[in-house]
Parts: sequence; structure tokens; C-alpha cells
Amino acid sequence: MVKKIFIILSVVLFMIIIFLIFSQSDKKRINKLFKEEVKSVEKKDIDGVMSGISYNYRDDYGFTYLYIKELMKREFQRMKDIEIEYENLKIKINDSRRNAEIEVDVRVIATINDERGYIIGDIRSPLHLRFHLEKERTKWLIIKTEGLENIHYME
Repeated sequence: MVKKIFIILSVVLFMIIIFLIFSQSDKKRINKLFKEEVKSVEKKDIDGVMSGISYNYRDDYGFTYLYIKELMKREFQRMKDIEIEYENLKIKINDSRRNAEIEVDVRVIATINDERGYIIGDIRSPLHLRFHLEKERTKWLIIKTEGLENIHYME
């Protein structure tokens, strides 16, 4: 009898540990994806940026995967010395474990035409963005972005 109770408790404990490991694993993967996206933008690595965006990307601003790719190519030619600062990074994974959200406050500083300045957010108020993600096979990818309507762009 004691042996059965020990086995049952061991199985339950094992299942809880596995759940916690996979739960943290998804958050770590999403965090890594976000940091890789930031580094890719700073390095002006278009392939790196696009590797974190789903082919099924579509948002309320009319952006799609191909539109973003062309936009990033054009903007990378105009800009240099891109720096991204972010804070208040929050990751929420839905109960289905297939969808997630990243909420983050962002500032982007870059040089355009020999002028350096904030192109997204400013020193007092960063831009609050929300990224929607979907797990495609084993990889998390961005499928939608919210908060872009507040971008005040340096021309």
C-alpha cells in the first residue's frame, strides 16, 4: 500500500515538474525570440528579422510578411547606428499554449541623414507595443503587432 502511494506521488510530482519546465521553456523561447529580433534590427539583418515573423502575419495596419520585408529593406538603407531600448517586457501564454502575447515599452534611436534622434518613442515616453505570437510547430512567430499608430517618425 505504501509502495502504491509512493509511486502515485512520484508520478504526480514528475508531471508537475515537467509542466513547470515546459511552461518556463515557452517563456524562455519567446524572450529569446524578442531579443534576437532586437539584435537583428540593430544589425540591420533582414533575414534575422524575418525569421521571427510568420508568413501568415497580418495586422490592422495592412502589414503582411512581404510588406514588412520590403519596408525593412528600405528603412535599413536610410538608417544607421540603430539602437533599441526596451523595458517592462511581459510575456503571456494562452491556456492553449499555441498563442502568446508580448507587451513591451520601446524606444528606437537611429541616424537618418546625419541626424541622430528618437524615431520611436522618446526619453520620457516609450512606445507601448503588443506583439501577438503563434506557435508554429515548435517555434514561436509573430503574427500581429498593435500600437504602431502612435509612431512619430523623424523625417
